[in-house]
Amino acid sequence: MCLTVQACWHWLRCAKGCIEMARIDLDLAHAYRPNPQQDSDYALLPLKMSFENGGAYALLGPSGCGKTTMLNLMSGLLQPSQGAVWFDGQDVTRATPQQRNIAQVFQFPVIYDTMTVAENLGFPLRNRKVPADQIRKRVGEIAEMLDLSGQLNQRASGLAADAKQKISLGRGLVRSDVSAVLFDEPLTVIDPHLKWQLRRKLKQIHRELKLTLIYVTHDQVEALTFAQQVVVMTRGRAVQMGTAAQLFERPSHTFVGHFIGSPGMNFLPAHMGPEGLQVCGLAVPLPPTQGQLPHGNLRLGIRPEYVRCASSSFDGALAMQVAQVQDVGTHFIVTASVQGQVFKARLAMMAEPLTVGSTVWCQVLNDKTCFYRNEEIVA
Repeated sequence: MCLTVQACWHWLRCAKGCIEMARIDLDLAHAYRPNPQQDSDYALLPLKMSFENGGAYALLGPSGCGKTTMLNLMSGLLQPSQGAVWFDGQDVTRATPQQRNIAQVFQFPVIYDTMTVAENLGFPLRNRKVPADQIRKRVGEIAEMLDLSGQLNQRASGLAADAKQKISLGRGLVRSDVSAVLFDEPLTVIDPHLKWQLRRKLKQIHRELKLTLIYVTHDQVEALTFAQQVVVMTRGRAVQMGTAAQLFERPSHTFVGHFIGSPGMNFLPAHMGPEGLQVCGLAVPLPPTQGQLPHGNLRLGIRPEYVRCASSSFDGALAMQVAQVQDVGTHFIVTASVQGQVFKARLAMMAEPLTVGSTVWCQVLNDKTCFYRNEEIVA
């Protein structure tokens, strides 16, 4: 059997029962302990957020930031300690995962070792009394998508961890009537090369089938290459939802600037007063294109990619001491210091070689520079 993603899409359109994706709205908070009194008592701080029908989303952040808690609140494995969950405008806060009609794929494979690959993939459909011929067809299509066609008759117990996780992915995708498919770090146990292939597969499946997919990860490459919209989280707070470009160009919170990018955004202490702008205690003239800045203490943020460096002074540049120069083949990473602050520049080429201990002049103000107060971006 040689079935394509297009064949699967055709089957979904023609199958009895249509895709029932849902818009998911959250207005809630959650604490695992009773009577939370302060921010640190919450696993998920109060938030309002919407996930549109057919969208591909990622929840991105470090371990313990609340990603899995949010996913489990959507699925019904948890009930929020405050607030509510809506699917297509219907309150499902007290509904079970079965009543919400979601599929969830966990970090570690959840399969039946005594069954074959085909039996594992078809299990959710058999539970719903789908006719046997439709099950065979659908299982064949999902197996083709995930490169499992040659293993359909093998027992799952003898398979490697990555193959078992592909079965888990397939079981999450096999039903055509789900409201959403939720993935909780599903590629953790899979080798890096296969990870890249499976991310491409998931993107292809989303593009063809228009399923609502919500994907939890701590890996920014996974999140930014898979999702149309990424929710960046830290310490139980969702600090920004946006496209990859929005998160990179205009991080709305300093954590986003630090977490997204390699290296992350540079941050320097700044102060705006009647005499103008000071950065690291040094006067820096504002360019004519810079809008009005509020007076008081600020933080200046600029990506290493947008820093211009030279070995001699030029307007608006700060003198810094070179601490390290790394040649990574496609570019150079220059690490320097200014008034005790570490600063990085990513340079495609260098007009003159820089040496450790030498002075480099770095431009920190241009149209890519952002300013922050209390960790939030200044408009």
